[in-house]
Amino acid sequence: MTFSIIARDPKYELYGVAVSTAVPCVGAMVPHVKPGVGAIATQSYTNVLLGIDGLRLLEEGRSPEEALTLLLAQDEGAALRQAAGIDSLGRVFAYTGAECVEWCGHRTGDNYSVQGNMLVGQETIDAMAEAFESSHGHLTNRLLLALEAGQAAGGDKRGRESAALLVAPFMGDLLQKVDLRVDYHPDPVAELRRIFDALTAKHRAEIAREPGLDDSSTGRS
Repeated sequence: MTFSIIARDPKYELYGVAVSTAVPCVGAMVPHVKPGVGAIATQSYTNVLLGIDGLRLLEEGRSPEEALTLLLAQDEGAALRQAAGIDSLGRVFAYTGAECVEWCGHRTGDNYSVQGNMLVGQETIDAMAEAFESSHGHLTNRLLLALEAGQAAGGDKRGRESAALLVAPFMGDLLQKVDLRVDYHPDPVAELRRIFDALTAKHRAEIAREPGLDDSSTGRS
């Protein structure tokens, strides 16, 4: 039903989730991020408590594996769930229940995890992983690149409807927070990119207009 990526930028202590699916309002259900704590994606017959309670357990010092394994053990629908988490130490854990709809699976790497269910095939998450690993720059753009690669590789086999990008910085710096959602759109990943690029351009323009800033201080040339 869904393909997603969770990741951490250890240099700037950013945590984020990018996700797309063939049902509406994915941004209200799948991505869960807390500054200074970590990120969790919960999908496939989504149990949002895996994200809400999972972040609480991470904040208490549990690893993603400990937190999600504990919560899944208490979940009667665990076989239908898919979840992944990453914490402030870069520890990563992903789970795909035995009853998730094919194709389903996950792939983890250094500071990230990609996962999906009801996909056209494994090529979706492989493309996402490779796009993330080969990219550089700000975490928000790297997450979008991975999501775009997953969509280009096939994505959700039922079609397209919604997408979301949620990134939270260390200590909750609101200037660095990104929370974008696209719903009921024929090409939600492309629309998410359009909105993100427009927001980035506007932010740069506003910085450039601040009194006392010149090209050298803004990093422009």
